[in-house]
Amino acid sequence: MTGATMLIGELAEATGVTAKTLRYYEQQGLLPAPDRTAGGYRDYDPAIVQRVAFIRQAQAAGLTLRQIGEVLAVRDDGRAPCQHVAEVVDERLGDVEARLRKLRRTRDQLRRLRSRLDELDPADCPPGEICRAVTRP
Repeated sequence: MTGATMLIGELAEATGVTAKTLRYYEQQGLLPAPDRTAGGYRDYDPAIVQRVAFIRQAQAAGLTLRQIGEVLAVRDDGRAPCQHVAEVVDERLGDVEARLRKLRRTRDQLRRLRSRLDELDPADCPPGEICRAVTRP
């Protein structure tokens, strides 16, 4: 490598992620394996800061590490990843919408259960049942 390089602690400080996270990103193929110092320490090119920032921003936007890896692979192949990012965002939006629908159903079920609990008198709960409010339709 030419110019100044960064040890993992310096990269962690510069990017706001832990060294453990950086090693994990490397294991997942999101970061290329860095050169090593004579002592065996990871020695990063400072340009990697931008890549880590992208990973963090993409995670904050809701993309999975798998999806982020796909986007990075497109860029690493020398192509602009915009179309792929659009596809990934559509995929994630679909996942989130499905989760929201499921959460709404769960919320509605919990509200009905809470309502039944408000109507029940614990004295009317037979010893053979665990909780009538839960088992009652």
